[in-house]
Amino acid sequence: MDQKKFQANKKSLVIVYTGNGKGKTTAALGMAVRACGYEWKVVILQFIKGSWAYGEERGVKLLSPNVELKKLGKGFYKIMNDKLPEVEHKKAVEEALKISKECVQSGKYDLVILDEINVAVSVGLLKPEDVLDLVQHKAEKTHLVLTGRDAHPKVIEASDLCTEMKEIKHPFQKGFLAQKGIDY
Repeated sequence: MDQKKFQANKKSLVIVYTGNGKGKTTAALGMAVRACGYEWKVVILQFIKGSWAYGEERGVKLLSPNVELKKLGKGFYKIMNDKLPEVEHKKAVEEALKISKECVQSGKYDLVILDEINVAVSVGLLKPEDVLDLVQHKAEKTHLVLTGRDAHPKVIEASDLCTEMKEIKHPFQKGFLAQKGIDY
């Protein structure tokens, strides 16, 4: 295919990073860094992460003003000593969905990353149709990245690119906990 015809086919993409392996958010953040290199406007909306301090928060500040990060979740749901009632998580996810719609549809951003949205669906805090609505109504020029394990088959089908991270080996199996700068 010649280069001119290839570029004429440019379109904004829906990208899914899923699987049980490490690297889904990291891949999305790498894409944000790449986009920042072209002075794109990027927003990262985190659905599940919320209460912990993460290295990506500090890193994204260094990419300002082109990249924004908004922690919208209430922390991990039903794991890692979660003591919040389900209604609190549900309320936070509904607000995150509302903000996501605004960002995805506005045309203000070249790249919107919805971090851990697939988890919000898999644990029942969102419906797959909520995510499909975002995909169907995104602004024409906006690329959309959806991260998190257990991506719904309908979301995968609606994507242009889907990568599954598969765990082969992890330090946790040898008793090592998450490490600053590597895992968070």
